[in-house]
Amino acid sequence: MKKIMLLLAFFSFLQSCESDSKKKATDASGSPSETTEGSHVGSIVAPAALTVGQIPAEIQFEGKIKNAVRWTDDSGDNIITTAETGVYESSKFEHESNGSDAELFAYHFIKTDGTFKQSWKVYDFINDCPVDIIAEFINGTFQLTDLDRDGIAEIWLMYKTACHGDVSPSDVKIIMYEGRQKFAIRGEEKVMHGIDDDGNKMYMGGEYTADKAFLNGPAVFLEFAERLWKENTSGTSK
Repeated sequence: MKKIMLLLAFFSFLQSCESDSKKKATDASGSPSETTEGSHVGSIVAPAALTVGQIPAEIQFEGKIKNAVRWTDDSGDNIITTAETGVYESSKFEHESNGSDAELFAYHFIKTDGTFKQSWKVYDFINDCPVDIIAEFINGTFQLTDLDRDGIAEIWLMYKTACHGDVSPSDVKIIMYEGRQKFAIRGEEKVMHGIDDDGNKMYMGGEYTADKAFLNGPAVFLEFAERLWKENTSGTSK
């Protein structure tokens, strides 16, 4: 009888160990509740924020820094900066209407042979605008992900541009890069422009179009982009 009890206790111990092992495997492969700076875990890439003084000297940029982050993924040691000029008069452009200008920039650098070298750049602007100017990244939309879990960060940028003196919608773009592959969604924000005779709000804009890279790429990319769009513009797909 004692031998039977000992055997039962032994098998119970083995089952407990197996259960703990399965739980640890599930925890390791599931979505983590925390990430550490400079590492990618699961589907989230957590960058380390840089001050302007921490940006390596070989990295050149224009405008006032809005975001500067550094991270390491399977492609290597990466840095991205985003910057805006604000409204000013630039010598880059001819001015026929005494208008003003505004530019925005995003630069990606990867460390190669011991130094950071630019791999791509996003540039957009409004120039010679005599009325209200918008050229700015949308707060809270810059982020890094690893949605397809391939160890390479997807870099998300979202911004709007406009030159208008009324309530017409601003142009909006989502630009995403994975490595050197560019993905884009372009459209307009949705804005209210009045109220009809029945007291209903009237809107204009809100449409967007995804490029072939999004349409032919992993479905998870387009799903994330559409959610990002709707959360920040109230737009609806064509």
